[in-house]
Amino acid sequence: MRRTALAALCLAAAATAGLTGCLPGETKADSKPKGPFAGLSGGEIADRAVKATTGATSLRMKGDVPDDEDGGTIRIDMALDKKGECAGTMNMKGQGKADLIKTGDTVYMKYDEAFLRAQAGSDSKAETDGVVDMLAGKWTKMAATGSDAKDIAGFCDLDSVLADAENMNSDATRGKTTTVDGTPAIVLHEKDGKDRYTLYVATQGKPYLLRVDSTSAKDPGTITFSEYDKPVAADKPAGKILDLDKLGS
Repeated sequence: MRRTALAALCLAAAATAGLTGCLPGETKADSKPKGPFAGLSGGEIADRAVKATTGATSLRMKGDVPDDEDGGTIRIDMALDKKGECAGTMNMKGQGKADLIKTGDTVYMKYDEAFLRAQAGSDSKAETDGVVDMLAGKWTKMAATGSDAKDIAGFCDLDSVLADAENMNSDATRGKTTTVDGTPAIVLHEKDGKDRYTLYVATQGKPYLLRVDSTSAKDPGTITFSEYDKPVAADKPAGKILDLDKLGS
Protein backbone atom coordinates (compact mmCIF):
# COMPACT_ATOMS: atom_id res chain seq x y z
CA MET A 1 0.00 0.00 0.00
CA ARG A 2 2.63 2.53 1.06
CA ARG A 3 4.85 2.00 -1.97
CA THR A 4 2.09 3.01 -4.40
CA ALA A 5 1.19 6.08 -2.38
CA LEU A 6 4.76 7.22 -1.86
CA ALA A 7 5.72 6.79 -5.50
CA ALA A 8 3.02 9.30 -6.43
CA LEU A 9 5.09 12.07 -4.89
CA CYS A 10 7.82 11.53 -7.45
CA LEU A 11 5.44 12.76 -10.15
CA ALA A 12 6.09 16.25 -8.86
CA ALA A 13 9.34 16.16 -10.77
CA ALA A 14 7.18 16.42 -13.91
CA ALA A 15 6.79 20.07 -12.98
CA THR A 16 10.18 20.68 -14.54
CA ALA A 17 9.13 19.16 -17.87
CA GLY A 18 8.66 22.62 -19.34
CA LEU A 19 12.33 23.32 -18.72
CA THR A 20 13.78 20.37 -20.61
CA GLY A 21 13.66 18.69 -23.97
CA CYS A 22 11.78 21.43 -25.80
CA LEU A 23 12.44 21.17 -29.50
CA PRO A 24 13.01 24.20 -31.74
CA GLY A 25 9.63 25.47 -32.82
CA GLU A 26 8.36 27.92 -35.39
CA THR A 27 9.61 30.85 -33.40
CA LYS A 28 9.36 34.51 -34.19
CA ALA A 29 12.48 36.60 -33.79
CA ASP A 30 12.67 38.66 -30.62
CA SER A 31 13.44 41.88 -32.50
CA LYS A 32 14.95 44.62 -30.35
CA PRO A 33 13.21 43.63 -27.10
CA LYS A 34 12.67 46.44 -24.60
CA GLY A 35 11.86 46.63 -20.91
CA PRO A 36 12.94 43.82 -18.55
CA PHE A 37 15.83 41.77 -19.97
CA ALA A 38 16.26 44.30 -22.80
CA GLY A 39 18.47 42.92 -25.53
CA LEU A 40 17.94 39.28 -24.52
CA SER A 41 15.98 36.72 -26.52
CA GLY A 42 13.40 34.48 -24.89
CA GLY A 43 15.83 31.60 -25.01
CA GLU A 44 18.53 33.61 -23.27
CA ILE A 45 16.10 34.63 -20.53
CA ALA A 46 15.00 31.01 -20.08
CA ASP A 47 18.61 29.90 -19.79
CA ARG A 48 19.22 32.52 -17.10
CA ALA A 49 16.08 31.40 -15.27
CA VAL A 50 17.22 27.79 -15.29
CA LYS A 51 20.66 28.77 -13.99
CA ALA A 52 19.17 30.88 -11.18
CA THR A 53 16.55 28.29 -10.23
CA THR A 54 18.93 25.33 -10.16
CA GLY A 55 21.36 27.46 -8.17
CA ALA A 56 18.87 28.11 -5.36
CA THR A 57 19.52 26.37 -2.04
CA SER A 58 15.80 25.78 -1.45
CA LEU A 59 12.35 26.54 -2.84
CA ARG A 60 8.67 25.73 -2.51
CA MET A 61 6.72 23.92 -5.24
CA LYS A 62 2.94 24.14 -5.31
CA GLY A 63 0.37 23.00 -7.85
CA ASP A 64 -1.20 20.08 -9.66
CA VAL A 65 0.63 17.21 -11.33
CA PRO A 66 -0.79 14.16 -13.13
CA ASP A 67 -1.14 10.82 -11.35
CA ASP A 68 -0.19 8.11 -13.84
CA GLU A 69 -1.57 5.44 -11.49
CA ASP A 70 -5.23 6.33 -11.98
CA GLY A 71 -5.29 9.18 -14.47
CA GLY A 72 -6.22 11.69 -11.79
CA THR A 73 -4.40 14.67 -10.37
CA ILE A 74 -2.21 15.14 -7.32
CA ARG A 75 -2.01 18.54 -5.66
CA ILE A 76 1.36 19.14 -4.01
CA ASP A 77 2.64 21.86 -1.71
CA MET A 78 6.24 21.08 -0.83
CA ALA A 79 9.28 23.00 0.41
CA LEU A 80 12.61 21.27 -0.26
CA ASP A 81 16.32 22.03 -0.25
CA LYS A 82 19.69 20.78 -1.44
CA LYS A 83 20.38 19.07 1.88
CA GLY A 84 17.54 16.65 1.17
CA GLU A 85 15.18 18.17 3.73
CA CYS A 86 11.51 18.68 2.82
CA ALA A 87 8.13 19.42 4.34
CA GLY A 88 4.69 19.65 2.80
CA THR A 89 1.52 17.90 1.73
CA MET A 90 0.02 16.00 -1.16
CA ASN A 91 -3.70 15.87 -1.83
CA MET A 92 -5.10 13.13 -4.04
CA LYS A 93 -8.09 15.20 -5.25
CA GLY A 94 -10.97 13.57 -3.41
CA GLN A 95 -8.90 10.58 -2.32
CA GLY A 96 -7.34 11.98 0.80
CA LYS A 97 -4.27 13.82 1.97
CA ALA A 98 -0.82 12.95 3.28
CA ASP A 99 1.65 15.14 5.16
CA LEU A 100 5.38 14.62 4.60
CA ILE A 101 8.51 15.66 6.46
CA LYS A 102 12.02 14.43 5.75
CA THR A 103 14.80 15.49 8.04
CA GLY A 104 18.15 13.80 8.45
CA ASP A 105 17.87 10.11 7.62
CA THR A 106 14.18 9.78 8.49
CA VAL A 107 10.96 10.22 6.52
CA TYR A 108 7.84 11.12 8.51
CA MET A 109 4.35 10.82 7.03
CA LYS A 110 0.80 11.26 8.28
CA TYR A 111 -2.18 9.97 6.29
CA ASP A 112 -5.87 10.72 6.66
CA GLU A 113 -8.50 7.99 6.45
CA ALA A 114 -9.58 8.80 2.89
CA PHE A 115 -6.00 8.53 1.66
CA LEU A 116 -5.46 5.13 3.29
CA ARG A 117 -8.72 3.73 1.93
CA ALA A 118 -7.97 5.02 -1.57
CA GLN A 119 -4.62 3.21 -1.51
CA ALA A 120 -6.05 -0.08 -0.23
CA GLY A 121 -6.12 -1.70 -3.66
CA SER A 122 -7.13 -5.36 -3.42
CA ASP A 123 -6.95 -5.45 0.39
CA SER A 124 -10.05 -6.78 2.11
CA LYS A 125 -12.31 -4.44 4.06
CA ALA A 126 -11.09 -5.96 7.30
CA GLU A 127 -7.45 -5.40 6.32
CA THR A 128 -8.15 -1.84 5.25
CA ASP A 129 -10.09 -1.07 8.44
CA GLY A 130 -7.13 -2.37 10.43
CA VAL A 131 -4.69 -0.13 8.58
CA VAL A 132 -6.98 2.87 9.03
CA ASP A 133 -7.35 2.21 12.77
CA MET A 134 -3.59 1.93 13.14
CA LEU A 135 -2.38 4.79 10.92
CA ALA A 136 -5.06 7.41 10.20
CA GLY A 137 -4.17 10.80 11.62
CA LYS A 138 -0.96 9.54 13.23
CA TRP A 139 2.62 10.40 12.40
CA THR A 140 4.71 7.52 11.12
CA LYS A 141 8.40 7.22 10.37
CA MET A 142 10.64 5.19 8.07
CA ALA A 143 14.36 5.13 7.40
CA ALA A 144 15.05 7.27 4.33
CA THR A 145 17.23 4.48 2.92
CA GLY A 146 14.48 1.85 3.15
CA SER A 147 12.77 0.43 0.08
CA ASP A 148 9.47 2.16 0.86
CA ALA A 149 11.02 5.58 1.43
CA LYS A 150 13.96 5.91 -0.95
CA ASP A 151 11.85 7.45 -3.73
CA ILE A 152 10.61 10.08 -1.29
CA ALA A 153 14.14 10.77 -0.14
CA GLY A 154 15.12 11.40 -3.76
CA PHE A 155 12.21 13.75 -4.32
CA CYS A 156 13.17 15.76 -1.25
CA ASP A 157 16.59 16.52 -2.75
CA LEU A 158 16.29 19.72 -4.78
CA ASP A 159 19.35 18.86 -6.86
CA SER A 160 17.72 15.58 -7.92
CA VAL A 161 14.34 17.16 -8.69
CA LEU A 162 15.87 19.84 -10.93
CA ALA A 163 18.73 17.78 -12.37
CA ASP A 164 17.19 17.47 -15.85
CA ALA A 165 16.66 21.23 -16.06
CA GLU A 166 20.37 21.95 -16.36
CA ASN A 167 22.34 22.41 -19.57
CA MET A 168 19.27 23.69 -21.37
CA ASN A 169 19.47 25.34 -24.80
CA SER A 170 16.10 27.01 -25.01
CA ASP A 171 14.20 28.29 -28.03
CA ALA A 172 11.64 30.14 -25.91
CA THR A 173 10.00 33.26 -27.27
CA ARG A 174 9.28 36.37 -25.25
CA GLY A 175 5.75 37.26 -24.22
CA LYS A 176 4.16 40.04 -22.19
CA THR A 177 5.07 41.19 -18.69
CA THR A 178 2.78 40.28 -15.80
CA THR A 179 2.91 39.42 -12.09
CA VAL A 180 2.91 36.07 -10.26
CA ASP A 181 1.68 36.36 -6.68
CA GLY A 182 2.71 40.01 -6.69
CA THR A 183 6.17 39.46 -8.19
CA PRO A 184 6.84 41.17 -11.55
CA ALA A 185 7.53 38.61 -14.26
CA ILE A 186 8.01 38.10 -17.97
CA VAL A 187 6.15 35.38 -19.86
CA LEU A 188 8.06 32.96 -22.09
CA HIS A 189 6.59 30.43 -24.50
CA GLU A 190 8.07 27.00 -25.31
CA LYS A 191 6.80 24.30 -27.66
CA ASP A 192 7.60 20.63 -28.17
CA GLY A 193 5.51 19.25 -31.02
CA LYS A 194 1.88 19.74 -29.99
CA ASP A 195 2.80 20.41 -26.38
CA ARG A 196 2.99 23.96 -25.11
CA TYR A 197 4.73 25.34 -22.02
CA THR A 198 4.43 28.82 -20.56
CA LEU A 199 7.19 29.96 -18.22
CA TYR A 200 7.03 32.95 -15.89
CA VAL A 201 10.40 34.42 -14.90
CA ALA A 202 11.02 37.06 -12.22
CA THR A 203 12.13 40.42 -13.61
CA GLN A 204 13.29 41.83 -10.27
CA GLY A 205 16.16 40.38 -8.27
CA LYS A 206 17.42 37.01 -9.46
CA PRO A 207 15.62 35.68 -12.57
CA TYR A 208 13.98 32.80 -10.73
CA LEU A 209 11.34 30.67 -12.36
CA LEU A 210 8.00 31.58 -10.74
CA ARG A 211 5.54 29.37 -12.58
CA VAL A 212 5.22 26.73 -15.30
CA ASP A 213 1.98 26.06 -17.19
CA SER A 214 1.98 22.86 -19.24
CA THR A 215 -0.56 21.71 -21.84
CA SER A 216 1.41 18.54 -22.48
CA ALA A 217 -0.85 15.52 -22.94
CA LYS A 218 1.51 13.54 -20.71
CA ASP A 219 2.25 16.11 -18.00
CA PRO A 220 -0.47 18.80 -17.95
CA GLY A 221 -0.76 21.16 -15.02
CA THR A 222 0.54 24.26 -13.32
CA ILE A 223 3.32 24.51 -10.76
CA THR A 224 4.41 27.65 -8.92
CA PHE A 225 7.85 28.15 -7.39
CA SER A 226 8.40 30.47 -4.43
CA GLU A 227 10.26 30.97 -1.13
CA TYR A 228 13.65 30.70 -2.80
CA ASP A 229 16.64 30.27 -0.46
CA LYS A 230 14.45 30.23 2.66
CA PRO A 231 15.01 27.62 5.40
CA VAL A 232 12.78 24.54 5.10
CA ALA A 233 10.79 23.91 8.29
CA ALA A 234 11.52 20.18 8.30
CA ASP A 235 11.22 19.50 12.02
CA LYS A 236 10.53 16.13 13.62
CA PRO A 237 6.81 15.94 14.52
CA ALA A 238 5.93 16.29 18.18
CA GLY A 239 4.24 13.51 20.09
CA LYS A 240 3.98 9.77 19.49
CA ILE A 241 5.34 8.44 16.19
CA LEU A 242 4.75 4.94 14.80
CA ASP A 243 7.88 3.22 13.48
CA LEU A 244 6.76 1.50 10.26
CA ASP A 245 10.11 -0.22 9.81
CA LYS A 246 9.64 -2.03 13.12
CA LEU A 247 6.00 -2.83 12.37
CA GLY A 248 7.00 -4.35 9.03
CA SER A 249 9.90 -6.40 10.38
